[in-house]
Amino acid sequence: MKFFGSGWGTKFMKYVVTGTAGFIGFFTAQHLLRQGHEVVGIDAMVPYYDVKLKERRNDILQQHRGFTSHKADIADLEAVTEIFKKSAPQRVIHLAAQAGVRYSLEFPETYIHSNIVGTFNLLEQVRHKQIEHFLMASTSSAYGASTDFPFCELQAADTPLTIYAATKRGGEHMCHSYANLWGQATTVFRFFSVYGPWGRPDMALFKFTDAILKGEPIEIYNHGNMVRDFTYVEDLVKAIVLLADAIPAAGQSVGDFDSISPVAPYRLVNIGNGDPVPLMTFIEEIEKSTGKSAIKTYLPMQPGDVEKTFADTRLLKTLTGFTPGAKVDYGVAEFVRWFREYYQV
Repeated sequence: MKFFGSGWGTKFMKYVVTGTAGFIGFFTAQHLLRQGHEVVGIDAMVPYYDVKLKERRNDILQQHRGFTSHKADIADLEAVTEIFKKSAPQRVIHLAAQAGVRYSLEFPETYIHSNIVGTFNLLEQVRHKQIEHFLMASTSSAYGASTDFPFCELQAADTPLTIYAATKRGGEHMCHSYANLWGQATTVFRFFSVYGPWGRPDMALFKFTDAILKGEPIEIYNHGNMVRDFTYVEDLVKAIVLLADAIPAAGQSVGDFDSISPVAPYRLVNIGNGDPVPLMTFIEEIEKSTGKSAIKTYLPMQPGDVEKTFADTRLLKTLTGFTPGAKVDYGVAEFVRWFREYYQV
């Protein structure tokens, strides 16, 4: 597995990163640690999927001297308050969330718990501390029913299709209000179909790879007529870390495509490849990497799903000089290699 080297800056910081035992949180924490930063991790280790996978990620992070782990629920205000009191971070990257579009159809209350209450608790801590920059993960699902492609940060996002998208959009609004009221520099990023090694078992790449290797059928929704702006996890993390240094200031725009608030130090940024790939092409790459053909079961569109995602990446490029670019043939091959190694198949 490849990792980025340090050298993007020599100012070492203390970060609180939520969700460090999760897929993206794990890579983000590891990247910061490899750069020499100190990371205080928070994760509730909820059994949304195999906790052993989360524990293994956490064990790897524990090997770094600069990492401190806290098993805590961000919706527990007392626990969060104590962690912030002891750690005194300079920056916060909030990645903990209840994710998953389809899971939200069955357990909507968990999204309110983590994505609304948990985010509120963090914002309350941040406003009372000297936090240089608060960064929070949102989702391309916030664009909802929009068919105005590519998705630009300035377009309206008022048609959420699931409670997951609604809670993430609500978190964006809460962040803006706190940035406005308390002058807290805040960047919210919208992720586009993140994939790669150590990915979640509920994600399509994981489920498809597992089923194909076992000779079991895979379920393909909307009869395969779907397109996604797949973003490789290492590209995503590089963008996050670069954005941590791009601290927003109210009204200071970098172009007519900038989402900077006119009244608050708050900005929304897409993190995607800007290069949508048909779902069937993605599946073909899994077949190539596994050396096996998929048994395909075609199904109608799932409630709350969308046919296409496509990120406008001009703002990310302008702010950081970087645009994700890993192709799915590389990213899928890296995932399958990890999957075979991890599960000994």
